[in-house]
Parts: sequence; structure tokens; C-alpha cells
Amino acid sequence: MSAYVKKHSFQEFSVKADDRADPARAQAARASASLTEALIASRPLPEREVLKSVRADLAAGENGRFKITAFIAAEMEKLRDADLPPYLFHRYRYDVWPAERKLDDYPPYLQLEPVSYCNYRCTFCFQTDRKYFKKNAENMGVMDPGLFREVLEEAAGKVEFFSIASRGEPLLHPEFGKLMAAVKPGRFLGLKINTNAAVLDDEKSRAILESGVSTLVYSADAATPALYAKLRVGGQLSRVQKNIERFQEIRAKEYPGSKIITRVSGVRVSSEQSIESMRSYWGSLADQVTFVAYNPWENIYEAAENGIAEPCSDLWRRMFVWWNGLVNPCDSDYKSMLAVGKWSAGGNSLSDLWKSERYQALRAAHLARRAGQAPCNRCSVV
Repeated sequence: MSAYVKKHSFQEFSVKADDRADPARAQAARASASLTEALIASRPLPEREVLKSVRADLAAGENGRFKITAFIAAEMEKLRDADLPPYLFHRYRYDVWPAERKLDDYPPYLQLEPVSYCNYRCTFCFQTDRKYFKKNAENMGVMDPGLFREVLEEAAGKVEFFSIASRGEPLLHPEFGKLMAAVKPGRFLGLKINTNAAVLDDEKSRAILESGVSTLVYSADAATPALYAKLRVGGQLSRVQKNIERFQEIRAKEYPGSKIITRVSGVRVSSEQSIESMRSYWGSLADQVTFVAYNPWENIYEAAENGIAEPCSDLWRRMFVWWNGLVNPCDSDYKSMLAVGKWSAGGNSLSDLWKSERYQALRAAHLARRAGQAPCNRCSVV
């Protein structure tokens, strides 16, 4: 089995056509111009050396470790000049530090799970494990809005990149509006929601558009009803299309100044899929259309050991907070065999857990002999 490179999971990335020759180059030039000696000297001490590294890597071009990709350029275009230094600092931590096995007090990326269950059973997802993912099972639930708000309070100013999603469908949360009210505009530089859009209605659309969500990702893998139904079991393409069209209408009429990025993202699992058909079908309904590489994560507990020796970069890149506060290093381990503890206000903080003995032991195990760590020895993510 070949390794799944998490950092480079985009196989194809398409943005709406414009008249600019190279947006990534333009944003790289903008970043370089902003990182003057005086600017860097004015930033908080932890940022200074990183920003110097960003400037040097951009000057090195293709030889640099850090590069402005089309994906990063699209995010940067939405930012004010004043937001570029902190954005570049946190983006560098996410892109470069995991390869260097470098840590500081907080994870570069945090995933919060509002809901653990889902209304779909996609063929390539661990939700197909019906023995585990039962809505009324003890291990399933929804995050208390107070817990959601408290985790954000701790993370503010320390973690800039978030996904509001993990094992389940976040829009199924019965108090979704309260969650969005806690995500105040301008609070985080890169906050993303992943949704299948099956229950995206007017109320939820307005809650998202009034929040600080910067990217809304529609998980949709096909451009025909038959293929969609085959891959996204339980879903209906026409319903999802209608919901996304309505979101676009509300956005245009009621929130014309919104800077939110919308993206249709598919998992490449079939020869029937093509980026051309996806662009043709979804291109007018989203700012971006992408395919990500397929990661065979349906059930790593029953997979064969694969012999992959390279450590998993997520151990240095991401941390997951489940609906009940349980903290896990990844969502391939959907049964939480690798859980490092439980977040609690006044108890285990995000920083405590990120630097905990349990987390450090997992990192050491991967560096020494990943093949000896279950279930990581059956997972292909690096």
C-alpha cells in the first residue's frame, strides 16, 4: 500500500476563471513585500524567526520549503494586509513544522466535532461501520454549545486554523445557530466547515454567513445523480444542488460583502469521476472545485498491516476534539484507541493535552517504529 500524504491531499484544484495570470505568484509577491525588517521586528517574539524563514523561503522560490500555492493564495486574497503576518506565521507552522517534527504550545490545526453521527453512509467513509456509528449509541452525541464556546475561548489567538467537522455531519447539530454565534467574525484567520449540505437550509445559511467562517466546503463527489447516489449512500444530488443554489442566492442578495470561500470537494475513488464534469456541474455554484486523494480509512482496525514506516504528520499538525471533549490525534482512529485525554475547563487545556506524556509517547513510537503502534500500522496517512 502506498502512503497517503496528508499535506498534499489535493489532486486537482480549480478556481473560477479570472484575468490574472498567476494569483499564487501575486500573493507570494504581496507576502514578500509585507515582510520588511521593521514589520518583522514589530511582531511578537515567537513569530519573528518564523516570518524570517517565510521571507527566505519565498525568496528561494521552488527551492524554498514554504510555497504559496493556489489554495493558499485564495485564502490570502480574502485577508487584510494587517492579517498577513499572523496568517503566514500559522500557515508556516502547519505546512513546514510537521516535516521538521517541531512543536510549540498549541497545535497548528484544530478540528472540533459538533456531531459524531451522519445522515450519509458514503462508501469511502468510516461511517459505513454500522456497528459503531449508531445515532443512539453511547459513544455518539452532539457537542454542548458551552463546551464548543469554551474550547474556542482557549484557542483564540493561539490556533488560527480550524475545521468544524470530523466524524459526523456538523449541520445535524440541533443548536447549530448557537455554535455559529460563538464563531465571531474576524476571530480566526482560517475557519472551515465541511458539510454534505443535505440539511443546509435558509436559517443555517444565514448563521454561517453571519459568523466568522472563512471557508464552506461542500462534500460532493459526483456530477450525475446515479454516481452521487452510488458514492454518497443516503444522499440525493438534486436536494444538495437546490440547497447550495439557495445558499448562493442568500449570499448574493443579503450578504454581498461576504468574503467566505465556497468549495465543492470530492474524493477521487472512481474512474467515472472527472474534474471536467465537476467543474461543469458545480463551477457556477462554488468558488472552487477540487478532488482530494482517496485515503482507505473505512476501517483501519480490520485492515492488514501495511509496512509504512514514515511517521504520521498529523501528530505534529492536528488535534481533534470530539463532541464530548475527548481529544484524539486523528479521525482515522474513529474508535479513539489513541485518545490522549479529555478537555475540560479549568482542567486539561488544549496546550496541556498537545504536550502531554501520552501525545509525546505516540510521537516517539512513530519516530522509532511506527509498525509497532496499533492501529497506526494499518493506516496509510503520513
